[in-house]
Amino acid sequence: MMDRLIGEPHVLWSRMPHPVVLFGRLITAFDRRWNLRRGVSGGARRCRGIITALIMLGTGVGLGLAITAGGPAPVLAVLVILLAGRSLDDHIRAVATALDAGLAPARQAVGMIVGRSTADLDEGDIARAAIETGAENLSDGVFAPAFWFLLTGLPGLIAYKIINTADSMIGYRNARYLAFGSGAARLDDLLNLLPARITAGLICVAALFRGRMLTATRAMLRDGKQHASPNAGWPEAAMAGALDVWLAGPRRYGNRLRAAPRFHETGKDADAAAILSSLRLLALAQIIFAILLSVLIGGLMAGPTGLPALITAG
Repeated sequence: MMDRLIGEPHVLWSRMPHPVVLFGRLITAFDRRWNLRRGVSGGARRCRGIITALIMLGTGVGLGLAITAGGPAPVLAVLVILLAGRSLDDHIRAVATALDAGLAPARQAVGMIVGRSTADLDEGDIARAAIETGAENLSDGVFAPAFWFLLTGLPGLIAYKIINTADSMIGYRNARYLAFGSGAARLDDLLNLLPARITAGLICVAALFRGRMLTATRAMLRDGKQHASPNAGWPEAAMAGALDVWLAGPRRYGNRLRAAPRFHETGKDADAAAILSSLRLLALAQIIFAILLSVLIGGLMAGPTGLPALITAG
């Protein structure tokens, strides 16, 4: 919640690199040294990629342990920096604002947050891209880091962020990264397995305030597993039902058209208003998460019998 209030400290990051940028530089160094060298077989690239992913994981754990040793203040600072709720809201809201000015600025705005080709997108395509990105990144950027922090502390959070960054850089199924990036991609899938489903569930609960909790839940259970990713489809399908719009479907990456089924196919076409509605649902899901977390922490702090007694009283 603190991240949503203060956002990213741009004054700070204009003078020094963001931690995720540093993670990216490290990953790029391994990519250049171990992947782009000529004469290396696919099997060797895959092995090097797995080793790279494990080194990244260990680096994150080690860095987290070192920062944790400095006390609660640096831990809190890193936690605020690496939870991306406010940044996510800012980038997606910019797409809705750009749509009011026309397709050209909206295509440029959405191109900042998606990897698909944007040159020929219409209003519905742009809105769907923004909404899908918001739903998926609520898991990747907010709930998954929070999940691993709650479970393992700062070492788990930083390790997750490094692996997630690696997946976004080298986890592609193309000629360059299919072998080398497979280790990071599979590890990222594993780390997001529970957080993605928790995120989808929280979106469904948030949809209760729009009278669409059952619709969101049905869409999540029916369509979530149809995504190419084992995780991304769950929050996206839940969001489709919560907004009563259809999401996903075919999209173009460069010259390649990727076929994909629609989520909540009976829903209406998305637009700028749907983007803003999705942001309200994302914010509400985070509030619900914070409330549940406060109840859990309060119960645990009350002692061994505190949480059961709290549940019984409720």
